[in-house]
Amino acid sequence: MGGIRWRERLGPAVSIAPGARVDRFEVFFDLVFVFSFFIITRTTAADISGWRLGHALLVLAVLWWCWVVHCVVATRVRLGEGFVPVLMVIGMAALFCFAVSLPQAFSDATDVAAGPMVVALSYVVIRGVHLALYWHIAREKPGERRMLLKYSPEVTISTLLLTAAALVPPQIDDPARAAMLRDGLWVSVVLLQYGMGLLAGAWGWTVTSAEHWTERYDLILIIALGESVISVGVGSNLLGQAPTWSAVAAAALGIFVTAALWWAHYDVIAPAARIALHAAEGRPRVSMARDAYAYLHLPMIAGIILFALGAEEVVHQVADPDVPVADPTHGPGVLLLFGGVIGYLCSNMLFQLRTLRTVSWTRVGTVLLLAAAIPAGQRLPGLAALALLTVICVGLVAVEAVVMADSRRALRELVFEEKTSHEAHEAAWRARWREPARDEPST
Repeated sequence: MGGIRWRERLGPAVSIAPGARVDRFEVFFDLVFVFSFFIITRTTAADISGWRLGHALLVLAVLWWCWVVHCVVATRVRLGEGFVPVLMVIGMAALFCFAVSLPQAFSDATDVAAGPMVVALSYVVIRGVHLALYWHIAREKPGERRMLLKYSPEVTISTLLLTAAALVPPQIDDPARAAMLRDGLWVSVVLLQYGMGLLAGAWGWTVTSAEHWTERYDLILIIALGESVISVGVGSNLLGQAPTWSAVAAAALGIFVTAALWWAHYDVIAPAARIALHAAEGRPRVSMARDAYAYLHLPMIAGIILFALGAEEVVHQVADPDVPVADPTHGPGVLLLFGGVIGYLCSNMLFQLRTLRTVSWTRVGTVLLLAAAIPAGQRLPGLAALALLTVICVGLVAVEAVVMADSRRALRELVFEEKTSHEAHEAAWRARWREPARDEPST
């Protein structure tokens, strides 16, 4: 009875409308993901190695699946209305604990540490909140509840696997075998999550608001790009020492590359894909939403994080007063720098192919050019390697602005026409709020 009373006082869960956009509470919720991306990048940057990068990508994949499930729930209910924000705050707290414990998730596998267990318990709470909320909003649709029960074993099994990854390896004396078992369990979680998403198919699921779905993923990608800005700032270390021309130049070049990555997706591809998702209906819309957004945004974000790690490494070397500016770069910085951008562009081309059924020859050429430039970049000073990457990325943007001028103009006109029509409708509706003048008759 008490639970029913507080739900009545806060208000019921409100279904999402076909034209709904992202709720402010959803943006607030994403602040925890900002911290999660920051933790993944900072933990990996402390000691970059192949194993560390692999662990970072595993954590990112599990974290991303939680976010995808969160978006699926948001396609059915407004997360900022009624009693729903209370549940979401509990999920936020669990997600924050998950992020805080990530640095210990892949520590010495033979040590009994609290971090891996906190990760498992936080994961249970996050998935439990989403499952409970979806179960509640599907109460009037028995078929949807049966479908939810059909795929709920993924939650149970993935939870058991993460719990086993926390408890079993410390019982093994051999550190190598313990680490291999732990990593294998994490890989199993990722394969289970994304495999179940493919097996589920498009049957029974709906994307009520294509606008909400696309905007949600556009915002999270911007958050990931923000992580690259943070990494450039951390690498320049301007707060810890007097600024030098090389450090300032490297930081500026890093921002130019990040802006080029933003432009490559948001100038034409993202708006056109948004229209394509709006045009699709039924199962084709769900399939496109799953493939292009839930799945292909993950490698794009992974590419951004790899670029961020490389940018921090290279900019830090450039800003270091003890390292001559003319010395070639050392370490994996250049490989991560160029490799991250290559991964981002390749994923973006797959996104373009899935949504628009086209591939830009300019991007294929840019990826090949970036791959060919890696050996040269590794022999160049850090500032020159960053300048080379900037020239290639900015060159891509400039060439596409010329080559795609007509299609870009037509797309802009269509989007602007939609926006002005929508704004005019909103302004007309809000005119009701104005009080009539004294000499006007009341209506």
